[in-house]
Amino acid sequence: MSFRALSIALATATLAVLAATSGLSQTNPAVAAKGYKAPHNAWGQPDLSGVWSPATITRLERESKLGDRLVLTEAETQAVEGETADFGKQDRAPTDPSAKVTDLQCGVKGFPAGPECGYNNFWVDPGTKILRVAGEPRSSILVSPKNGRMPIRPEAAARIQGQAGNAQVGNFDGPERRPLGERCLIGFGSTSGPPMLPVLYNNHYAIAQSKGEVAIEVEMVHDLRLIRLGGSHPPASVRKWMGDSAARWDGETLVVETTNFRPDQTFRGASPDMKVVERFTRISPTQLLYQFEVSDPSTFTQPVVGELAWNLTKDQIYEYACHEGNYALPGILAGAREEERKGREMEGNRGQVKDEGED
Repeated sequence: MSFRALSIALATATLAVLAATSGLSQTNPAVAAKGYKAPHNAWGQPDLSGVWSPATITRLERESKLGDRLVLTEAETQAVEGETADFGKQDRAPTDPSAKVTDLQCGVKGFPAGPECGYNNFWVDPGTKILRVAGEPRSSILVSPKNGRMPIRPEAAARIQGQAGNAQVGNFDGPERRPLGERCLIGFGSTSGPPMLPVLYNNHYAIAQSKGEVAIEVEMVHDLRLIRLGGSHPPASVRKWMGDSAARWDGETLVVETTNFRPDQTFRGASPDMKVVERFTRISPTQLLYQFEVSDPSTFTQPVVGELAWNLTKDQIYEYACHEGNYALPGILAGAREEERKGREMEGNRGQVKDEGED
């Protein structure tokens, strides 16, 4: 084979590999739908309306030991789901009446035991099943980077750390230093989005459509995303809760682009200049394929891409009365003041503060 022919062959093979790998980032909705077409509403749009839940025990990021393996085996899936079921069964068992508060396990994975446990397993509803997309059991919500991990730049990590409690500013100095979810301003863990992610509880979303707008009611903190069809984003100086969202229909898929985020409400340390593109496709009578891509070159070395299955549910969305009777925030700050009165510092006053359930 001549050098020129070899070069052409290698180039062709490289392009084929690139095409194949680029297609691996997100699932093709048409393939997942297997010929299904959503019914259309009065305005000729695919009908996405209903109450949906993305609840899953699959985490945003993949365990490092799994490397680049996105799809779990059926045996691995059954083992994880079985462990979750056993954990719930143990926590539902009657409490030993002779046990001391300090002896009690929290019943929520990752939460401390004893009096520091905010609430037990009775109050949470993260789901019981591994995420499946197009029938594949997934090891993470993230599909890109290939390792399923957040690709944070070292300089961005330093910036994030610089915003945490330090020698000059403590995490308990005032309400403004506490997480937004703790202050009942917006749901924790990016449940309100975008991107919209499952958390420990209240994972329901209600979608309603009109000719020129799509509304998504978020169960946690009763946030409401209003997504207009068409139009342009406002000037960069205009910053909004949950950003500014503009959408268009691409065949059967609703494509939503969101920019203009507030600096205090971004995704995993991203800058307020991040851009999020979401894709909503109804792939069966009972399931939506939700896909997202977060771009922020100043924070991430490459776009962060993920996907979830949203399942139709007959459940209703109930009022999320976060402020009413909420004595946690004044109690937290009062505890910090008491520690200061005794010449001590509240544990956790320095360093990064994370939302409930955040990795």
